[in-house]
Amino acid sequence: MASSTQTEQTFSHPPHPSASVPLALTVEARDPHELPTFTSLTSPVLYLPPLLSSLPEQLEPVSLEDNASSDHPPIRTETRLPDIDPASLSLHKALHKFRPKDAAYASTPYPEAFNWSSLSLPEDEEREWYCVVFRSRRKAGSDGGSLYDADKKAHEEAVRNGGLILYWYGIPDQSTGMNLATCIWQSRKHAIAANSRPHHIRAMRLAAEAYEIYDLERHIIRKSKGETSVRIVPFEGGDVGW
Repeated sequence: MASSTQTEQTFSHPPHPSASVPLALTVEARDPHELPTFTSLTSPVLYLPPLLSSLPEQLEPVSLEDNASSDHPPIRTETRLPDIDPASLSLHKALHKFRPKDAAYASTPYPEAFNWSSLSLPEDEEREWYCVVFRSRRKAGSDGGSLYDADKKAHEEAVRNGGLILYWYGIPDQSTGMNLATCIWQSRKHAIAANSRPHHIRAMRLAAEAYEIYDLERHIIRKSKGETSVRIVPFEGGDVGW
């Protein structure tokens, strides 16, 4: 059986367009709560999963008619609140401003690549979150069709898994072909659970054939009590978050 570290190495690779296009800093004009499509991009995409999620797949909503004679009140909604703590909710709100600092984000150290200093959280909150960073370069002439389909399914699978706070991915550098994408999770356990799903495993196998460079980094976002800013520190082992 693979260790959690080995399993984590196969986690959730991000979709990338098949061709290099000029780098852009402006995030695509779209609702950040709307699941992105997996087609060629001309600007980075910011995705913040909505705070309302669907009912678990094994449960079906009950209509008023079906429940008319029941002693229990009917289910009146097809949504439920996810299990999110106040500090993570504050981070979710702050991350609407998440942006790269310049066009060189794919080759810049993670703590310096984004506008972390612009994110402000309540002073009395204290927490850590788990970050996964992917730096990649596609092989010349690789076919992205199957990989796009696998990425789409893997991404939807990760959202259903729960615990995903942010999913951001850029576009390849026109001169180097390098790209960067990142996920922020409520905890490391959430990330490990998501990467064990079948669509993630299949997508990673396809990625191994499509990329000549695929580097994984892991970091921690740390929010200390008495401060409003966050810090990015290297992940050195152990649990993060819950």
